[in-house]
Amino acid sequence: MRFPTPGRLHRALAPRLLVGALLAPSLALGQSAILEGERFHPEVGTHGMVATSHFLASEVAHEVLAEGGNAVDAAVTAGFALAVTQPRSGNIGGGGFMLISDEASGEVIAIDYRETAPAGATETMFQDEDGNAVAEWSRFTHRAAGVPGTVAGLALALEEYGTLSLAEALAPAIRLAEEGFTVPQRFVDGVAEAGERLTRWDATRAMFYKEDGSPYAVGETFRQPDLAATLQRIAEQGAREFYEGETAELIVAEMQRHDGLITREDLAGYRPVIREPSHGTYRGHDIYAMSPPSSGGAHIVQMLNILEAYDIGAMGFGAADTMHLMAEAMKRAYADRAEYLGDTDFVEVPLDGITSEGYADALRAGIAIDRATPSDEIAAGDPAPFESNETTHFSIADDDGLAVSNTYTINFSYGSGIAVEGAGFLLNNEMDDFSAKPGVPNAYGLIGGEANRIEPGKRMLSSMTPTIVKRDGENYLITGSPGGSRIITTTLQVVMNVIDHGMNIQSAVSAPRLHHQWLPDELRIEAGFSPDTLSLLEARGHTLRQQSAMGAAQSIVIDDGRFYGGADPRRATSSAMGL
Repeated sequence: MRFPTPGRLHRALAPRLLVGALLAPSLALGQSAILEGERFHPEVGTHGMVATSHFLASEVAHEVLAEGGNAVDAAVTAGFALAVTQPRSGNIGGGGFMLISDEASGEVIAIDYRETAPAGATETMFQDEDGNAVAEWSRFTHRAAGVPGTVAGLALALEEYGTLSLAEALAPAIRLAEEGFTVPQRFVDGVAEAGERLTRWDATRAMFYKEDGSPYAVGETFRQPDLAATLQRIAEQGAREFYEGETAELIVAEMQRHDGLITREDLAGYRPVIREPSHGTYRGHDIYAMSPPSSGGAHIVQMLNILEAYDIGAMGFGAADTMHLMAEAMKRAYADRAEYLGDTDFVEVPLDGITSEGYADALRAGIAIDRATPSDEIAAGDPAPFESNETTHFSIADDDGLAVSNTYTINFSYGSGIAVEGAGFLLNNEMDDFSAKPGVPNAYGLIGGEANRIEPGKRMLSSMTPTIVKRDGENYLITGSPGGSRIITTTLQVVMNVIDHGMNIQSAVSAPRLHHQWLPDELRIEAGFSPDTLSLLEARGHTLRQQSAMGAAQSIVIDDGRFYGGADPRRATSSAMGL
């Protein structure tokens, strides 16, 4: 079903207020009243909001809204722009998920444009002759690439729910690729850190380094002529050009030169899928998040169901009881993830059971308030009895009731590190998100089972969790995050910070985070929590490990007719812009 298409906007735009990135957490008194004395101030708008991980993408998406486009138009424009400005994470060589909520119809739909395994993929393709999983093969070879879905997925969203043509949505990205953009410090640091991988392949070296082999410096202009030509072909010939035209030929030639698996037939056969999102409730709010093959939505709902029985708000943000209970809920969800989650087109996933309140009651019964449950005492539960018959995220909302939450990726920062010669983009290494061997962790330490084994045409399990929260039937919170295995818990904490702790959205995304994924049995924490609290957690049996910044949750809250944008300071280029 098509969403209603908003008419062109003919209105005076509210003055824009750009707010810089903020660096520490704070409790807030609510979204509607930005009070004197608060340390964290979100971007404010009256006609819409854009929050992305790069200010150039925010600018072009903002321009789309300002000129009368809807939130989907702006999202697709931002998605392609980020593929240019953040080639390390947002890229047309990968895939992802988009949630779209329309207040007018009451619908929330999920677009699954996750990559698929090539037809030549086999269950043991990343195991040596002794049956051992070989990490290098699933991460840094041409066989690590799944069939990309980003171009098809963004085009489908635009065709079904947008008002712009694909050429119009691509125009800013083409301009940014042709004319270039000024290199920031994060770009320079990223290339330096990944230098060994980026210089391994001639096409990648030519893409990220100057002709003399030297890296770009801060303030220099980075141009991508091959990528500009690829995007121009797609603009002129449509999304199928990527899958059946010259770009497809370039991908296949790259595969044939280096023993890759993706064929012309794999590309021509790729299709995105419209799915029903996972759904639950939390303290009077409706929670919508991505359904399988993402594990995120199911486990966001599962963890919130477990935590809803506790008065988290009264316990307080950063309190030992709050952090302990969150960690215990996380452990149980990730144990179930390892056992049950996979592509529902291939395996049966007990989704209704996992997200049921009855199952949460059963899991909660095993949680003690004064003792951490060791992970070796936690196994996947039995949801069946409750059954009934460097990733990039951005959030966009308009004042006609459309909201978009989108997360997409090429997996690692810079994916496999392999650029398609002549096409100007990096290949994903998403095949590592399958279980190379059941019980063996992937690059993020996540354990996988039979449900996520490699099969031709199958979508690999993901943690990406684009999420939309509705209150009284209206869009309220649009959020999501990059971060591998930490995506789900990052998104959970943004939701809890807003609903339980009353934080404004900038405070909610700036607050320090924690993460537990069952195995390894350690509670990962960012800097910023009280040492006294951490001592209390250790006394309960938690093994603590301080972690660098987790996630980058570009988020929006809509409250009382106003739009509030929170740009996550963990990415220096993040930007929220309001109309």
